[in-house]
Amino acid sequence: LVGSLEQASRSDVQLVVEKCELGDHELSVARRLINSGVGALLLPPPLCDSPALLDLVREHDIPCVLVGSGQQDVAINMVSIDDFAAAKAMTEHILSLGHRRIGFIKGNPALTVSGHRLNGYRAAIEAAGADADDALIVDGLFTYRSGLDAAEQLLALENPPSAIFASNDDMAAASVAVAHRHGLDVPGDLTVCGFDDTTLATAIWPELTTIRQPIADMSRAAVELLTKVLRGGDDERSKVHRLQLDFDLIRRQSDAAPRRRPAARRA
Repeated sequence: LVGSLEQASRSDVQLVVEKCELGDHELSVARRLINSGVGALLLPPPLCDSPALLDLVREHDIPCVLVGSGQQDVAINMVSIDDFAAAKAMTEHILSLGHRRIGFIKGNPALTVSGHRLNGYRAAIEAAGADADDALIVDGLFTYRSGLDAAEQLLALENPPSAIFASNDDMAAASVAVAHRHGLDVPGDLTVCGFDDTTLATAIWPELTTIRQPIADMSRAAVELLTKVLRGGDDERSKVHRLQLDFDLIRRQSDAAPRRRPAARRA
């Protein structure tokens, strides 16, 4: 929101902000905005993956930019990162520490980026010949509550993972809480990594190793792109623009090599 507002001011355009819950009243809000005369729409997650909203955009032929979507086959402007490559990079990092049993908490299945992050994890595991046990992949919804349930499921396995990679920081933070509840040290007994680099990543202890998604920069780029399309006439409106920004792997205090303990001490 801050990134969008900053760029709107620079671009001398007015930004109209509406709170909208997916699956509740997003279509009525979008129709009202279109009927009021807005020149374009900017759809952040999870609205960027709403089939009904995308159909409405096509129906009204209104300029639109999807922010943070993993859609690959829609002819709509988009600003994103490479979620597949980012998840693969994080998994490779965890593998490089010596972990071979890595739990993965999936994101909300309604969002396209969830599948890309899962596929990135799987690609790295397969390439390394690490443990590809299906029990290591558990469902999540990008919420803290779902992260608690998922981490409990992983740590209850007969052979639990030595690391957990969650599809966002909320679920990673929940995994740290569950580890502490089980008397496990993070990262001594369990490595935990997240995705997004939200404020929560540095608000907990230990601070999370995570993928930094440049959310504010993506929003700035989306407003700048919409401005370009609106002022560029039919020529610009006929093009489909896809901008892919860089991600960063931010290493903090929640990851380490797996602890090697003598058998007698484990017992």
